[in-house]
Amino acid sequence: MDKDLKEILWKQFGASIDMLENAITLCPNEMWDTDTKFWYNAYHCLFYLDYYLTLEPDTFSPPSPFTLSEFDPSGAMPDRTYSKEELISYLQANRNKCRVLISTLTQEILNKRWADGYRNYSMLEMLLYNMRHVQHHAAQLNLLLRQGINDAPKWVSQTKIDL
Repeated sequence: MDKDLKEILWKQFGASIDMLENAITLCPNEMWDTDTKFWYNAYHCLFYLDYYLTLEPDTFSPPSPFTLSEFDPSGAMPDRTYSKEELISYLQANRNKCRVLISTLTQEILNKRWADGYRNYSMLEMLLYNMRHVQHHAAQLNLLLRQGINDAPKWVSQTKIDL
């Protein structure tokens, strides 16, 4: 795969992850575990970011202390509220997983099918889908922050983290 295309893909995907991190970081403690479920919206996004970055989705298992509760068909919540520090750590691991995946992309990987019971996409389409999902939830969290504290992080044009 073309090096310039990898750089572009990473700069934009990384920017989406940066925006998610900025929203999580800005959230005050008094908003973390309220009816808005700020922490849960952030966790859901991170869980699926990790899952969608897994080349073989059948082998996916989130790192401890996280569980597969997001796959529960009844919509069960995780058994506890995750802390901001736990989610920032998960975000950093996911950012690295994304960066490594993009930096090692080949045409073969891009054409590989990413399939579970709901989706059957090429890996390229899954990367774009995943980036859109992260940006969607970053925007939701920014709205909650705007409504809760009348503040929200600024737009990130490109990640500053090198591929």
